[in-house]
Amino acid sequence: MPATSKTSNRLHQLGAALTVRNFRRYVSGQSLSLIGTWVETVAQGLLVLHLTHSGALLGLTTATRYAPVLLLSPYAGLLVDRFSKRRVLLVTQFGLGAVSLLLGVAVLTDRVALWQVFVLGVAFGTFSALDNPARQAFVSEVVGPALVRNAVTLNSTLVNVARVIGPTIAALLVGSAGIGWCFVINAASFLAVIASLLALDTGKLHPAVPVPRGRGQLRAGWRYAAGVPDIIRPVVMMALVGTFAFEFEVSFPLLAHDTFGAGDDAYGWLLGSFGLGAVAGGIYALGQERTGVPRLRRIAIGYATAMGLLAVAPTLAAAFGACFLVGVATIFFLSTGNATVQLASNSRYRGRVMALWSIALVGSTPIGAPIIGAVSQGLDPRVGVGLGALSCLAAAAVGRTPRAQRPPRGAAATMTAPAPTRRPWRR
Repeated sequence: MPATSKTSNRLHQLGAALTVRNFRRYVSGQSLSLIGTWVETVAQGLLVLHLTHSGALLGLTTATRYAPVLLLSPYAGLLVDRFSKRRVLLVTQFGLGAVSLLLGVAVLTDRVALWQVFVLGVAFGTFSALDNPARQAFVSEVVGPALVRNAVTLNSTLVNVARVIGPTIAALLVGSAGIGWCFVINAASFLAVIASLLALDTGKLHPAVPVPRGRGQLRAGWRYAAGVPDIIRPVVMMALVGTFAFEFEVSFPLLAHDTFGAGDDAYGWLLGSFGLGAVAGGIYALGQERTGVPRLRRIAIGYATAMGLLAVAPTLAAAFGACFLVGVATIFFLSTGNATVQLASNSRYRGRVMALWSIALVGSTPIGAPIIGAVSQGLDPRVGVGLGALSCLAAAAVGRTPRAQRPPRGAAATMTAPAPTRRPWRR
């Protein structure tokens, strides 16, 4: 095959999902909104530190924002299976935008208090509990099952492009206009998602058949997920990593302020380095076709190594480099785990399955954030990051295939690789 044909084929593989017009519209709105989300993420961490000067309260505030995801996601997943995911997303975008606007107005009018941050955090988390499973399950409806792997990786990469741009914008805004405008910008960014959802060609979506009301549907979803190894094991692995390693909203500002004695902008640059690594990792991951638990286990080991390097980084510059590696590992872990779970799940249960994934990814924060915040303040932020490294090793142990289930040596490769994970858009 000529080199030009190979290059063209490679580019098609990398952007296969972008050939779908609806997906291009959807991710364009999501990308703008995600930039706003990371602008607000930086601003909220700085706001709480300015109000309290406490790592423990920073962790508690972060936990308050995500506690509804832990508590409400199972029911939210059932609602996602029962109703149009597009309509659910329209409701959640309006709600999330309103919460951000209220907090921004409170800060700009100099009337913000910690209790307001807590209350609005609970409201934000309530809408997020419904938004997360709907948003993730909706991807397969936009592109169809054959392009799920590529679409998930593209979407995850765009999340981390936003993670680079958002903190940079936040650092500029905090220094020039003030923290309050970060929340206002995030509120406005939700309009981009609403516009993209309204612009979709609904006739070209691949909607799952809504699940009618019935008794025991929540338990049925749990039993289904528990019975599929390629669902339950990645979910447990994600729960371990999500609880102790994904607490970047707590660990990064404390590393910047307490460990390295740097200013507010250092937190933004740590997040920016992390996001840059995630973007680089995402671009590489787009060309990778394999999913599955064994691959996720190997990524978890690499993740533990990157977190360990961050924990022992001697200087702020070294921490930037370690954050880059953590970002690479994060995108590998998220995209591989998410795609593995989606490809293994039946469409009738996908909302409930992705709700479990959301609990593991986001709902674990109310548990992990206070722990990491207290450990970082009471001992050292490096210890908090090191705890995250240990959780990645624990996740790798969960992903280890029992000896009795391993194929004999010399067995054909097709015995170990599930069919849906190989070049799904070519079938």
